[in-house]
Amino acid sequence: MERKRTRKLSEQVEEKINNPNNYNPAEYDGTGTTVSTGSTLLDLAISGGRFREGGIPLGILVEVFGPSGAGKTVILSQIAGNLQAMGGVIKFHDPEARLNKQFARIFGLDTGEIEYTIPDTIPEVFQSIRNWVPDKEDDGIYGAFADSLAALSTDMEMNKDTGDKMGMRRAKEFSEELRKTCRIFTQRNVLMVCSNQIRQNHDAGPYGMRYKSPGGEAIGFYSSLRLRCLSPQKIKEKRKIKGKEHERVIGVRTEIEVFKSSVWKPYRTAEIYILFNYGIDDIRGNLRYVKTVTGDTVYRIGDTKLSKSLNESILIVEEDGLEQELKEEVINLWNEVEAHFKEERKPRR
Repeated sequence: MERKRTRKLSEQVEEKINNPNNYNPAEYDGTGTTVSTGSTLLDLAISGGRFREGGIPLGILVEVFGPSGAGKTVILSQIAGNLQAMGGVIKFHDPEARLNKQFARIFGLDTGEIEYTIPDTIPEVFQSIRNWVPDKEDDGIYGAFADSLAALSTDMEMNKDTGDKMGMRRAKEFSEELRKTCRIFTQRNVLMVCSNQIRQNHDAGPYGMRYKSPGGEAIGFYSSLRLRCLSPQKIKEKRKIKGKEHERVIGVRTEIEVFKSSVWKPYRTAEIYILFNYGIDDIRGNLRYVKTVTGDTVYRIGDTKLSKSLNESILIVEEDGLEQELKEEVINLWNEVEAHFKEERKPRR
């Protein structure tokens, strides 16, 4: 029964992909290599109009910023793990000193095969990138990660005698170091992904942003892609044990906004679901997206119904190996939605 359902579903998805009348695809112009964030919807929000599966292109600087507990470290670790799986060489700068082998293993990141450092200052991070001479024998995929920029200090601040009394040195050093490093990202095909915290913006006024990422303006200026994590919402599950109902928080749901983009269009959003001891639950996110967009009362892929229960639907997808079929369904639906917002205008001369 399961084999018949899987075969039928595969045929449906293949037919939908090959039939141009079923959806209006984006005009892809991307030919370079991209790395996945671990979330199909976030990948599409980042560059779905340039690459069929979206994702982050190499050779750029990316900032992921937001409140505590929103999943910034999870996103960095997942990207690093995916990059390593592609044969990439990884540098992981961890000024917060929080990454451990067990956590990294969740995302397929082998800490024994990466260059791991716990830097104190801003120059330490960027000098290591400038001094990084790629090995011509590898696949030419390089990833530098910093978690987080807010934890980096300056030599002046570390000096207990002088200190940084004006509090301006950090912004100046970020500006200096990024100015000297920005061309390296493209020239050596290095993807640098940094997390950053947020601080209250006391100069925002009544209509400005209440929070901003620390470190001055240089980080935002030199970043080709900025992802803003909004406040996380708890994912709760109830279980009946020995006749009594118990409830636990099993993860968080975070909406992520493409806050700035030189990759594709900004201000696209995506919801990601992060489960403790599992990471980004792409199946959960994809099933919910399909159900929301189609307005169905049950979870389905194509014409095949799965279940009214989300957890049961997730199990069916995993047991029948339908992850790729589900992903293709999401990509096709996402393209249909985007096609309705395409401007049909006369070309400018």
